[in-house]
Amino acid sequence: MATITGPSGADSIVNSESRSRTARLWSATADRGRSYADVPSETMPPLERARQMAATLVSEHGEASGAALARELHATLAELGPEDRLGFYAYLADNFRPDEAKLRAAAEAYLADPTPERATELAAAADPTRQELLRRMNLAPGGTAALVGMREHLLAHLRRRPELRPLDFDLRHLLASWFNRGFLELRRIDWQTPAAVLEKLIAHEAVHEIQGWDDLRRRLAPDRRCFGFFHPALPGEPLIFVEVALTQGLAASVQPLLAREGDVKAAQERARTADTAIFYSISNCQDGLRGISFGNFLIKQVVEELKAELPKLVRFSTLSPVPGFRRWLDAVLEQKEGVPETATLGEQEAASLRALPPADLPPDEMRSLLTRLCAIYLTESGRNWRSADPVARFHLGNGARLERINWYGNTAPRGIRESFGIMVNYLYDPERIEANHEAFVDGAVVRSPAVDALLGQPPDGELKTAVS
Repeated sequence: MATITGPSGADSIVNSESRSRTARLWSATADRGRSYADVPSETMPPLERARQMAATLVSEHGEASGAALARELHATLAELGPEDRLGFYAYLADNFRPDEAKLRAAAEAYLADPTPERATELAAAADPTRQELLRRMNLAPGGTAALVGMREHLLAHLRRRPELRPLDFDLRHLLASWFNRGFLELRRIDWQTPAAVLEKLIAHEAVHEIQGWDDLRRRLAPDRRCFGFFHPALPGEPLIFVEVALTQGLAASVQPLLAREGDVKAAQERARTADTAIFYSISNCQDGLRGISFGNFLIKQVVEELKAELPKLVRFSTLSPVPGFRRWLDAVLEQKEGVPETATLGEQEAASLRALPPADLPPDEMRSLLTRLCAIYLTESGRNWRSADPVARFHLGNGARLERINWYGNTAPRGIRESFGIMVNYLYDPERIEANHEAFVDGAVVRSPAVDALLGQPPDGELKTAVS
Protein backbone atom coordinates (compact mmCIF):
# COMPACT_ATOMS: atom_id res chain seq x y z
CA MET A 1 0.00 0.00 0.00
CA ALA A 2 1.31 3.43 -0.90
CA THR A 3 2.30 5.76 1.92
CA ILE A 4 0.07 8.82 2.09
CA THR A 5 1.86 12.12 2.51
CA GLY A 6 0.24 15.51 2.26
CA PRO A 7 1.61 17.68 -0.55
CA SER A 8 3.17 19.95 2.07
CA GLY A 9 4.93 17.07 3.85
CA ALA A 10 8.65 16.28 3.82
CA ASP A 11 8.26 13.30 1.52
CA SER A 12 6.38 15.47 -0.96
CA ILE A 13 9.15 18.08 -0.92
CA VAL A 14 11.77 15.39 -1.59
CA ASN A 15 9.70 13.93 -4.40
CA SER A 16 9.14 17.37 -5.89
CA GLU A 17 12.86 18.15 -5.82
CA SER A 18 13.62 14.76 -7.40
CA ARG A 19 11.10 15.40 -10.18
CA SER A 20 12.58 18.86 -10.76
CA ARG A 21 16.09 17.41 -11.08
CA THR A 22 14.83 14.80 -13.54
CA ALA A 23 13.02 17.46 -15.58
CA ARG A 24 16.15 19.62 -15.67
CA LEU A 25 18.23 16.63 -16.75
CA TRP A 26 15.90 15.80 -19.64
CA SER A 27 15.71 19.44 -20.67
CA ALA A 28 19.50 19.74 -20.67
CA THR A 29 19.76 16.50 -22.66
CA ALA A 30 17.35 17.89 -25.24
CA ASP A 31 19.34 21.15 -25.39
CA ARG A 32 22.57 19.28 -26.07
CA GLY A 33 20.92 16.97 -28.57
CA ARG A 34 19.50 19.72 -30.78
CA SER A 35 22.77 20.15 -32.63
CA TYR A 36 22.64 16.45 -33.58
CA ALA A 37 18.96 16.33 -34.52
CA ASP A 38 17.69 16.71 -38.07
CA VAL A 39 15.17 19.49 -37.34
CA PRO A 40 13.29 20.79 -40.41
CA SER A 41 13.49 24.46 -41.28
CA GLU A 42 11.10 26.80 -39.47
CA THR A 43 10.18 28.31 -42.84
CA MET A 44 8.35 25.10 -43.74
CA PRO A 45 4.53 25.14 -43.31
CA PRO A 46 3.85 24.02 -39.69
CA LEU A 47 1.76 20.95 -40.55
CA GLU A 48 4.28 19.68 -43.06
CA ARG A 49 7.08 20.41 -40.59
CA ALA A 50 5.29 18.36 -37.92
CA ARG A 51 4.80 15.44 -40.30
CA GLN A 52 8.46 15.49 -41.31
CA MET A 53 9.61 15.61 -37.70
CA ALA A 54 7.39 12.63 -36.84
CA ALA A 55 8.84 10.60 -39.71
CA THR A 56 12.37 11.55 -38.64
CA LEU A 57 11.74 10.89 -34.95
CA VAL A 58 10.56 7.32 -35.51
CA SER A 59 13.83 6.53 -37.31
CA GLU A 60 16.03 8.46 -34.86
CA HIS A 61 18.32 6.33 -32.68
CA GLY A 62 20.23 8.85 -30.56
CA GLU A 63 18.84 9.56 -27.09
CA ALA A 64 19.80 13.25 -26.97
CA SER A 65 18.83 13.99 -30.58
CA GLY A 66 15.57 12.07 -30.12
CA ALA A 67 14.68 14.09 -27.00
CA ALA A 68 15.45 17.32 -28.86
CA LEU A 69 13.38 16.34 -31.86
CA ALA A 70 10.46 15.22 -29.67
CA ARG A 71 10.50 18.55 -27.83
CA GLU A 72 10.54 20.46 -31.12
CA LEU A 73 7.65 18.35 -32.43
CA HIS A 74 5.50 19.09 -29.36
CA ALA A 75 6.29 22.81 -29.68
CA THR A 76 5.22 22.75 -33.32
CA LEU A 77 2.01 20.87 -32.53
CA ALA A 78 1.13 23.46 -29.88
CA GLU A 79 1.19 26.14 -32.58
CA LEU A 80 -1.11 24.29 -35.00
CA GLY A 81 -4.69 25.39 -35.46
CA PRO A 82 -7.53 22.91 -34.79
CA GLU A 83 -7.83 21.69 -38.38
CA ASP A 84 -4.08 21.29 -38.84
CA ARG A 85 -3.93 19.30 -35.59
CA LEU A 86 -6.61 16.99 -36.95
CA GLY A 87 -4.60 16.75 -40.15
CA PHE A 88 -1.58 15.65 -38.12
CA TYR A 89 -3.69 13.07 -36.27
CA ALA A 90 -4.94 11.74 -39.60
CA TYR A 91 -1.33 11.47 -40.78
CA LEU A 92 -0.44 9.42 -37.69
CA ALA A 93 -3.54 7.22 -38.00
CA ASP A 94 -2.98 6.49 -41.68
CA ASN A 95 0.76 5.88 -41.48
CA PHE A 96 3.22 4.13 -39.16
CA ARG A 97 1.38 0.82 -39.49
CA PRO A 98 3.00 -2.59 -38.95
CA ASP A 99 5.22 -3.75 -41.82
CA GLU A 100 2.76 -5.85 -43.83
CA ALA A 101 5.37 -8.24 -45.25
CA LYS A 102 6.95 -8.86 -41.82
CA LEU A 103 3.54 -9.33 -40.20
CA ARG A 104 2.42 -11.80 -42.86
CA ALA A 105 5.66 -13.77 -42.56
CA ALA A 106 5.41 -13.85 -38.74
CA ALA A 107 1.77 -14.98 -38.90
CA GLU A 108 2.55 -17.76 -41.36
CA ALA A 109 5.53 -18.85 -39.26
CA TYR A 110 3.35 -19.00 -36.13
CA LEU A 111 0.61 -20.99 -37.87
CA ALA A 112 3.21 -23.47 -39.10
CA ASP A 113 4.95 -23.69 -35.72
CA PRO A 114 2.81 -22.27 -32.84
CA THR A 115 5.57 -22.02 -30.24
CA PRO A 116 5.96 -19.27 -27.60
CA GLU A 117 8.94 -17.93 -29.54
CA ARG A 118 6.87 -17.63 -32.73
CA ALA A 119 4.07 -15.95 -30.76
CA THR A 120 6.56 -13.38 -29.44
CA GLU A 121 7.80 -12.71 -32.96
CA LEU A 122 4.23 -12.31 -34.19
CA ALA A 123 3.37 -9.86 -31.40
CA ALA A 124 6.48 -7.80 -32.19
CA ALA A 125 5.62 -7.72 -35.90
CA ALA A 126 2.03 -6.65 -35.15
CA ASP A 127 3.14 -3.72 -33.00
CA PRO A 128 2.52 -0.62 -35.16
CA THR A 129 5.41 1.78 -35.71
CA ARG A 130 2.98 4.46 -34.49
CA GLN A 131 3.33 3.18 -30.92
CA GLU A 132 7.10 3.52 -31.11
CA LEU A 133 6.66 7.08 -32.40
CA LEU A 134 4.40 7.91 -29.45
CA ARG A 135 6.91 6.37 -27.04
CA ARG A 136 9.60 8.62 -28.49
CA MET A 137 7.34 11.66 -28.28
CA ASN A 138 7.03 10.81 -24.59
CA LEU A 139 10.80 11.35 -24.18
CA ALA A 140 10.43 15.12 -24.49
CA PRO A 141 10.29 17.19 -21.29
CA GLY A 142 6.58 17.34 -20.48
CA GLY A 143 5.92 14.70 -23.13
CA THR A 144 3.47 12.64 -21.05
CA ALA A 145 1.29 15.66 -20.28
CA ALA A 146 1.39 16.64 -23.97
CA LEU A 147 0.22 13.17 -25.05
CA VAL A 148 -2.59 13.20 -22.48
CA GLY A 149 -3.64 16.56 -23.93
CA MET A 150 -3.39 15.14 -27.46
CA ARG A 151 -5.79 12.34 -26.59
CA GLU A 152 -8.22 14.76 -24.92
CA HIS A 153 -8.36 16.78 -28.14
CA LEU A 154 -8.60 13.61 -30.23
CA LEU A 155 -11.53 12.22 -28.23
CA ALA A 156 -13.55 15.35 -28.91
CA HIS A 157 -13.47 14.57 -32.64
CA LEU A 158 -13.67 10.76 -32.81
CA ARG A 159 -17.40 10.59 -33.41
CA ARG A 160 -17.20 12.59 -36.63
CA ARG A 161 -13.72 11.37 -37.55
CA PRO A 162 -13.81 7.58 -36.96
CA GLU A 163 -10.72 7.13 -39.17
CA LEU A 164 -8.69 8.49 -36.24
CA ARG A 165 -9.55 5.49 -34.03
CA PRO A 166 -6.27 3.62 -34.71
CA LEU A 167 -4.40 6.57 -33.17
CA ASP A 168 -6.75 6.63 -30.18
CA PHE A 169 -6.31 2.88 -29.69
CA ASP A 170 -2.52 3.23 -29.54
CA LEU A 171 -2.62 6.27 -27.25
CA ARG A 172 -5.01 4.53 -24.87
CA HIS A 173 -2.89 1.37 -24.90
CA LEU A 174 0.28 3.27 -23.99
CA LEU A 175 -1.36 5.58 -21.44
CA ALA A 176 -2.95 2.59 -19.69
CA SER A 177 0.56 1.17 -19.28
CA TRP A 178 2.17 4.43 -18.19
CA PHE A 179 -0.64 5.18 -15.72
CA ASN A 180 -1.05 1.72 -14.22
CA ARG A 181 -1.64 1.39 -10.48
CA GLY A 182 2.03 0.80 -9.69
CA PHE A 183 2.92 4.36 -10.73
CA LEU A 184 0.10 6.11 -8.85
CA GLU A 185 0.53 7.90 -5.54
CA LEU A 186 -2.40 8.26 -3.15
CA ARG A 187 -2.46 11.61 -1.36
CA ARG A 188 -4.86 13.08 1.13
CA ILE A 189 -6.06 16.51 0.00
CA ASP A 190 -6.86 19.04 2.71
CA TRP A 191 -6.96 22.78 3.26
CA GLN A 192 -3.13 22.85 3.45
CA THR A 193 -2.79 21.38 -0.05
CA PRO A 194 -1.40 23.89 -2.59
CA ALA A 195 -4.06 26.17 -4.06
CA ALA A 196 -3.26 25.02 -7.61
CA VAL A 197 -4.43 21.51 -6.70
CA LEU A 198 -7.49 22.77 -4.82
CA GLU A 199 -8.50 24.77 -7.89
CA LYS A 200 -8.51 21.50 -9.84
CA LEU A 201 -11.09 20.10 -7.40
CA ILE A 202 -13.38 23.06 -7.98
CA ALA A 203 -12.94 22.81 -11.75
CA HIS A 204 -13.39 19.04 -12.09
CA GLU A 205 -16.03 18.11 -9.49
CA ALA A 206 -18.43 16.19 -11.72
CA VAL A 207 -21.18 15.02 -9.35
CA HIS A 208 -22.00 17.89 -6.96
CA GLU A 209 -20.66 21.23 -8.17
CA ILE A 210 -18.37 23.05 -5.73
CA GLN A 211 -19.71 26.58 -5.22
CA GLY A 212 -16.42 28.39 -4.69
CA TRP A 213 -13.81 28.39 -1.95
CA ASP A 214 -16.19 28.51 1.03
CA ASP A 215 -17.94 25.39 -0.24
CA LEU A 216 -14.60 23.67 -0.78
CA ARG A 217 -13.49 24.55 2.76
CA ARG A 218 -16.60 22.81 4.10
CA ARG A 219 -15.82 19.71 2.04
CA LEU A 220 -12.35 19.60 3.59
CA ALA A 221 -13.58 20.10 7.18
CA PRO A 222 -12.51 17.77 10.05
CA ASP A 223 -15.48 15.43 9.48
CA ARG A 224 -14.57 15.05 5.80
CA ARG A 225 -11.78 13.40 3.87
CA CYS A 226 -10.62 13.86 0.31
CA PHE A 227 -8.09 11.64 -1.46
CA GLY A 228 -6.64 11.73 -4.92
CA PHE A 229 -4.35 9.72 -7.16
CA PHE A 230 -1.32 11.53 -8.60
CA HIS A 231 1.28 10.47 -11.16
CA PRO A 232 4.99 11.46 -11.21
CA ALA A 233 4.69 12.80 -14.77
CA LEU A 234 1.82 15.13 -13.72
CA PRO A 235 2.89 16.05 -10.17
CA GLY A 236 0.44 18.91 -9.60
CA GLU A 237 -2.49 17.34 -11.45
CA PRO A 238 -4.85 14.97 -9.61
CA LEU A 239 -5.98 12.17 -11.90
CA ILE A 240 -9.09 11.37 -9.88
CA PHE A 241 -10.35 12.32 -6.43
CA VAL A 242 -12.97 11.05 -4.01
CA GLU A 243 -14.85 13.04 -1.37
CA VAL A 244 -15.84 11.31 1.88
CA ALA A 245 -18.18 12.33 4.71
CA LEU A 246 -17.80 10.80 8.17
CA THR A 247 -21.26 10.10 9.62
CA GLN A 248 -23.23 7.97 12.03
CA GLY A 249 -25.16 5.45 9.97
CA LEU A 250 -25.90 5.48 6.25
CA ALA A 251 -26.61 8.88 4.77
CA ALA A 252 -29.89 8.94 2.84
CA SER A 253 -29.68 12.46 1.38
CA VAL A 254 -26.80 14.41 -0.09
CA GLN A 255 -28.08 17.90 0.80
CA PRO A 256 -27.12 17.63 4.51
CA LEU A 257 -23.67 16.45 3.47
CA LEU A 258 -23.23 19.50 1.25
CA ALA A 259 -24.55 21.98 3.84
CA ARG A 260 -22.09 24.64 4.90
CA GLU A 261 -21.46 24.26 8.62
CA GLY A 262 -18.78 26.48 10.12
CA ASP A 263 -18.44 24.99 13.62
CA VAL A 264 -15.02 23.30 13.61
CA LYS A 265 -15.45 21.73 17.05
CA ALA A 266 -18.76 20.16 16.04
CA ALA A 267 -17.12 18.77 12.88
CA GLN A 268 -14.28 17.34 14.98
CA GLU A 269 -16.79 15.67 17.28
CA ARG A 270 -18.64 14.18 14.31
CA ALA A 271 -15.37 12.74 13.04
CA ARG A 272 -14.56 11.31 16.48
CA THR A 273 -17.92 9.56 16.85
CA ALA A 274 -18.45 8.52 13.21
CA ASP A 275 -19.06 4.85 12.45
CA THR A 276 -19.64 5.23 8.70
CA ALA A 277 -17.65 6.64 5.79
CA ILE A 278 -19.84 7.89 2.93
CA PHE A 279 -18.20 8.22 -0.50
CA TYR A 280 -20.43 10.87 -2.03
CA SER A 281 -18.45 12.03 -5.07
CA ILE A 282 -15.80 10.56 -7.37
CA SER A 283 -14.50 12.76 -10.18
CA ASN A 284 -11.96 12.22 -12.95
CA CYS A 285 -9.74 15.19 -13.73
CA GLN A 286 -8.01 14.18 -16.96
CA ASP A 287 -10.26 13.83 -20.00
CA GLY A 288 -7.29 12.50 -21.95
CA LEU A 289 -7.26 9.43 -19.66
CA ARG A 290 -10.92 8.59 -20.28
CA GLY A 291 -11.45 4.83 -20.34
CA ILE A 292 -8.44 4.16 -18.08
CA SER A 293 -9.94 3.16 -14.75
CA PHE A 294 -8.54 4.40 -11.45
CA GLY A 295 -11.70 4.54 -9.34
CA ASN A 296 -11.80 0.90 -8.32
CA PHE A 297 -8.26 1.08 -6.91
CA LEU A 298 -8.97 4.44 -5.31
CA ILE A 299 -12.02 3.35 -3.33
CA LYS A 300 -10.47 0.14 -2.08
CA GLN A 301 -7.27 1.85 -0.98
CA VAL A 302 -9.12 4.71 0.70
CA VAL A 303 -11.19 2.15 2.64
CA GLU A 304 -7.97 0.65 3.98
CA GLU A 305 -6.52 4.07 4.85
CA LEU A 306 -9.67 5.14 6.67
CA LYS A 307 -9.78 1.88 8.63
CA ALA A 308 -6.21 2.49 9.76
CA GLU A 309 -6.83 6.14 10.69
CA LEU A 310 -10.30 5.76 12.23
CA PRO A 311 -10.76 2.31 13.80
CA LYS A 312 -14.34 3.15 14.88
CA LEU A 313 -15.50 3.09 11.27
CA VAL A 314 -17.45 -0.11 10.63
CA ARG A 315 -19.34 0.81 7.45
CA PHE A 316 -18.09 2.04 4.07
CA SER A 317 -20.76 3.10 1.63
CA THR A 318 -21.46 5.41 -1.27
CA LEU A 319 -24.31 7.84 -1.71
CA SER A 320 -24.58 7.62 -5.48
CA PRO A 321 -26.68 9.07 -8.29
CA VAL A 322 -28.73 6.93 -10.67
CA PRO A 323 -28.10 8.83 -13.91
CA GLY A 324 -29.75 6.32 -16.25
CA PHE A 325 -33.01 5.81 -14.36
CA ARG A 326 -35.22 8.42 -16.04
CA ARG A 327 -34.00 7.41 -19.51
CA TRP A 328 -34.80 3.78 -18.73
CA LEU A 329 -38.22 4.69 -17.39
CA ASP A 330 -38.92 6.62 -20.61
CA ALA A 331 -38.19 3.36 -22.47
CA VAL A 332 -40.60 1.53 -20.14
CA LEU A 333 -43.32 4.07 -20.88
CA GLU A 334 -42.70 3.70 -24.60
CA GLN A 335 -42.85 -0.10 -24.20
CA LYS A 336 -39.55 -0.58 -25.97
CA GLU A 337 -38.14 -4.06 -26.54
CA GLY A 338 -35.99 -5.48 -23.75
CA VAL A 339 -37.94 -3.98 -20.82
CA PRO A 340 -38.43 -6.68 -18.13
CA GLU A 341 -41.93 -7.97 -17.46
CA THR A 342 -41.69 -6.88 -13.82
CA ALA A 343 -41.60 -3.25 -15.03
CA THR A 344 -44.95 -3.54 -16.84
CA LEU A 345 -47.15 -0.63 -15.77
CA GLY A 346 -50.87 -0.26 -15.40
CA GLU A 347 -52.62 2.49 -17.33
CA GLN A 348 -53.06 4.71 -14.27
CA GLU A 349 -49.42 4.27 -13.20
CA ALA A 350 -48.18 5.09 -16.68
CA ALA A 351 -50.43 8.14 -16.89
CA SER A 352 -49.18 9.41 -13.52
CA LEU A 353 -45.55 9.06 -14.60
CA ARG A 354 -46.14 10.78 -17.93
CA ALA A 355 -47.78 13.69 -16.13
CA LEU A 356 -44.76 14.37 -13.92
CA PRO A 357 -43.12 17.74 -14.73
CA PRO A 358 -39.46 17.02 -15.61
CA ALA A 359 -38.10 19.72 -13.30
CA ASP A 360 -40.28 19.03 -10.22
CA LEU A 361 -39.84 16.53 -7.43
CA PRO A 362 -42.50 13.83 -7.68
CA PRO A 363 -45.15 13.88 -4.94
CA ASP A 364 -44.58 11.62 -1.97
CA GLU A 365 -47.51 9.37 -2.93
CA MET A 366 -45.41 8.17 -5.88
CA ARG A 367 -42.63 6.96 -3.61
CA SER A 368 -43.63 3.29 -3.61
CA LEU A 369 -43.96 3.13 -7.39
CA LEU A 370 -40.74 4.95 -8.27
CA THR A 371 -38.52 3.24 -5.71
CA ARG A 372 -39.85 -0.16 -6.83
CA LEU A 373 -39.14 0.73 -10.46
CA CYS A 374 -35.66 1.93 -9.52
CA ALA A 375 -35.00 -1.38 -7.76
CA ILE A 376 -36.10 -3.21 -10.91
CA TYR A 377 -33.90 -0.97 -13.04
CA LEU A 378 -30.85 -1.72 -10.91
CA THR A 379 -31.44 -5.47 -10.68
CA GLU A 380 -33.50 -6.74 -13.61
CA SER A 381 -33.36 -4.29 -16.50
CA GLY A 382 -32.87 -6.89 -19.20
CA ARG A 383 -30.11 -8.25 -21.38
CA ASN A 384 -28.53 -4.84 -21.89
CA TRP A 385 -28.36 -4.15 -18.15
CA ARG A 386 -24.59 -3.83 -18.03
CA SER A 387 -24.71 -0.82 -20.31
CA ALA A 388 -27.71 0.78 -18.59
CA ASP A 389 -26.39 2.63 -15.53
CA PRO A 390 -22.68 3.49 -15.44
CA VAL A 391 -22.59 4.23 -11.71
CA ALA A 392 -24.23 0.90 -10.81
CA ARG A 393 -21.94 -0.94 -13.20
CA PHE A 394 -18.89 0.71 -11.64
CA HIS A 395 -19.71 -0.01 -7.99
CA LEU A 396 -21.23 -3.47 -8.41
CA GLY A 397 -18.30 -4.43 -10.63
CA ASN A 398 -15.94 -3.27 -7.89
CA GLY A 399 -17.57 -5.62 -5.39
CA ALA A 400 -20.11 -3.38 -3.65
CA ARG A 401 -23.59 -4.49 -2.63
CA LEU A 402 -26.75 -2.65 -3.65
CA GLU A 403 -27.76 -1.64 -0.14
CA ARG A 404 -30.55 0.95 -0.14
CA ILE A 405 -32.62 3.14 -2.47
CA ASN A 406 -33.22 6.60 -1.02
CA TRP A 407 -36.31 8.68 -1.79
CA TYR A 408 -35.56 12.41 -2.11
CA GLY A 409 -31.86 11.61 -1.88
CA ASN A 410 -30.92 14.55 -4.11
CA THR A 411 -33.39 17.41 -4.46
CA ALA A 412 -31.08 19.49 -6.67
CA PRO A 413 -32.23 20.08 -10.29
CA ARG A 414 -29.75 17.57 -11.71
CA GLY A 415 -30.87 14.85 -9.31
CA ILE A 416 -34.52 15.44 -10.19
CA ARG A 417 -33.78 15.52 -13.91
CA GLU A 418 -31.81 12.26 -13.90
CA SER A 419 -33.57 10.12 -11.32
CA PHE A 420 -36.58 11.93 -9.79
CA GLY A 421 -34.33 12.79 -6.81
CA ILE A 422 -33.52 9.14 -5.97
CA MET A 423 -30.04 8.19 -4.78
CA VAL A 424 -28.52 4.81 -3.90
CA ASN A 425 -26.21 3.44 -1.23
CA TYR A 426 -23.68 0.87 -2.46
CA LEU A 427 -22.03 -0.85 0.51
CA TYR A 428 -18.36 -1.85 0.43
CA ASP A 429 -17.85 -4.67 2.91
CA PRO A 430 -14.09 -5.43 2.91
CA GLU A 431 -14.84 -9.09 3.74
CA ARG A 432 -17.23 -9.50 0.80
CA ILE A 433 -15.76 -7.36 -1.99
CA GLU A 434 -14.11 -10.23 -3.87
CA ALA A 435 -17.15 -12.52 -3.57
CA ASN A 436 -19.51 -9.76 -4.72
CA HIS A 437 -17.23 -8.96 -7.65
CA GLU A 438 -17.19 -12.59 -8.74
CA ALA A 439 -20.98 -12.74 -8.50
CA PHE A 440 -21.24 -9.68 -10.72
CA VAL A 441 -18.87 -11.20 -13.27
CA ASP A 442 -21.18 -14.23 -13.35
CA GLY A 443 -24.12 -11.94 -14.16
CA ALA A 444 -25.62 -11.40 -10.69
CA VAL A 445 -26.52 -8.29 -8.69
CA VAL A 446 -25.78 -8.69 -4.98
CA ARG A 447 -28.42 -6.80 -2.99
CA SER A 448 -29.72 -6.32 0.53
CA PRO A 449 -33.02 -7.54 2.01
CA ALA A 450 -34.21 -3.91 1.95
CA VAL A 451 -33.96 -3.88 -1.84
CA ASP A 452 -35.73 -7.23 -2.01
CA ALA A 453 -38.54 -5.73 0.03
CA LEU A 454 -38.98 -3.05 -2.63
CA LEU A 455 -39.17 -5.76 -5.24
CA GLY A 456 -41.92 -7.48 -3.29
CA GLN A 457 -39.79 -10.51 -2.49
CA PRO A 458 -39.38 -11.97 1.01
CA PRO A 459 -35.95 -11.17 2.45
CA ASP A 460 -33.75 -14.23 2.83
CA GLY A 461 -30.41 -13.09 4.17
CA GLU A 462 -28.25 -11.63 1.43
CA LEU A 463 -29.80 -12.46 -1.93
CA LYS A 464 -28.55 -11.93 -5.44
CA THR A 465 -30.56 -11.90 -8.62
CA ALA A 466 -29.22 -13.06 -11.98
CA VAL A 467 -29.37 -10.65 -14.88
CA SER A 468 -31.62 -12.15 -17.56
